[in-house]
Amino acid sequence: MHYNCESNHHVTIYDIDDKRLLAIDPDTVFWSLISKERDLDSTLTKEVIPIYEKFKHDLAKEMQGFRFESNLTAVYINPVDICNANCTYCYVPASLRRNGTRMNRHQLEEVLTRIFDYFLEARGNVESKPVIVFHGSEPLLIKDAIFDSIRDFNDRFHFGIQTNALLLEDRDVDLLKQYGVSVGVSLDSPQRETNDYQRKTVSGKGTFDKVVEAINWFDGYEGLSVICTITKYNVNQLPEAISFLHQKKVPIVLLNPVRGTQSPARSLQPRQEDLITYFIAAVERAIELSKTSKDKIIIGNFTDLILGIIAPTARRLMCNITPCGGARCFLTVTANGDFIPCGEFIGFEEFHAGNIFHSTIKEAMESHAFKKVRARIVEKIEECETCIFRNICGAPCPAELYSNYKDMYRPSPYCDFYKELITYAFKAIAEDNVKHLLRDKALENLEYKY
Repeated sequence: MHYNCESNHHVTIYDIDDKRLLAIDPDTVFWSLISKERDLDSTLTKEVIPIYEKFKHDLAKEMQGFRFESNLTAVYINPVDICNANCTYCYVPASLRRNGTRMNRHQLEEVLTRIFDYFLEARGNVESKPVIVFHGSEPLLIKDAIFDSIRDFNDRFHFGIQTNALLLEDRDVDLLKQYGVSVGVSLDSPQRETNDYQRKTVSGKGTFDKVVEAINWFDGYEGLSVICTITKYNVNQLPEAISFLHQKKVPIVLLNPVRGTQSPARSLQPRQEDLITYFIAAVERAIELSKTSKDKIIIGNFTDLILGIIAPTARRLMCNITPCGGARCFLTVTANGDFIPCGEFIGFEEFHAGNIFHSTIKEAMESHAFKKVRARIVEKIEECETCIFRNICGAPCPAELYSNYKDMYRPSPYCDFYKELITYAFKAIAEDNVKHLLRDKALENLEYKY
């Protein structure tokens, strides 16, 4: 059902559940939840549409800027190709993980200097620190160089690191806390057997004990997050994982459905029906724990969907918007210095856009390879262009779709999951659970508009 408004905008009515209807403009993400006990026509014409007409132009301008401005704020650095783990679903090609290269200390320093010079020239100042994330394969294989860089460049960048934690030591945690480094560690299950099936070392040993030891060392550090990659083997353990990590005082968890960028991962993808059931159960477990204890546990990617509804431009995970954040808000520098839109594109030479040792970030951002990624928008995807959730979901991931079909202009492999999850997110908002789903700092920074 559509209600036509001025300026070619329209509000669509969608049935959320047995209690509520959703009125939404998919282009601006203006929305209103309406009780089914109320007269729909009267509520729309007297209450909803007047507010919509008042704010729609500002919202459209805001959404346009958020989606299409190429404002680089972060650079991911993959300082090593090789890895000391052999996870079943890794998106880095196996040949690279076995035989790839690594940066030395001098090269890493040069990369960071060139990145800082780019931001200094592009912005005129760097009052707001750009973000550097050391990412996979496994950055701590050059731990000394990484930690020296954090010490030497701490006044110029905010640092993050994504690690399998196998090389972390107790004293390393102290340094990471000292410099306020954001840290993501990977744990796929609260059950040792399941985690160690999916996440093994190169020698075939499990990772569970070492990762849990590292989580204990962090002891509730607010900069810690735990990444759980969801497969058909652990999907039914998601609520249990939330309880386990809450006991460990983990503040943020990312529950990431496995990407099928590499063929071995595709056979591990969970059924969407199972993913919907257990992901929502995990969110409800997190809400319950946040209500009944002094410590919140936040499911970061669900929180980002909530923000995509209540404050779209406050989103931080740029995978669920089109164009996606790759080649626009962030890029990746590989171990040999190549520029790629994001780490998921590492196996595709056609998306490499120069090399930081021989060309510039500006040239990479203006390259044909990067422009191809930025050109992918939901309005150009047949199944997505009429979906009312198109600017909340964002049809991720272009690298995954390109890997599967050599065509980025397709909906997400998890399309049904995202539709159900976004519908559930509206229910969570209606039930006044936002305060249990967002970090306190995020709540403080939100400004009420309408």
